[in-house]
Amino acid sequence: MKKISPRIHGYLDFVTVILFLLAPALIGLEGLPAMLAYGLAGVHLVVTLVTDFPFGIVKVIPFPVHGWIERAVGPMLIAVPFILGFAEEEAARNFYIAAGVVIIAVGLLTDYQANVRD
Repeated sequence: MKKISPRIHGYLDFVTVILFLLAPALIGLEGLPAMLAYGLAGVHLVVTLVTDFPFGIVKVIPFPVHGWIERAVGPMLIAVPFILGFAEEEAARNFYIAAGVVIIAVGLLTDYQANVRD
């Protein structure tokens, strides 16, 4: 059962942006993991603002496509510490794995077919 509405998903998107922005300071990310966190915050904000759902401003990306983007991003976040060579940095590795798992879980629980005007 899909329990997360488009509106709630939008709130969670903004929380995600804030967490990516704050992660370097809160958990001590430096170098590539920090730059990646800042970049992901920006990309996630842009995708949120251009999605056709309650928090979208431009409404270019259909909400189901937003879901497919997140379905790709979640697993990539889990893999990125290993692909980009910072898996030995415990805080960075754990942050990206946790972020990926949370994005996958939110994606599984979101109703991407719901009426996006609610």
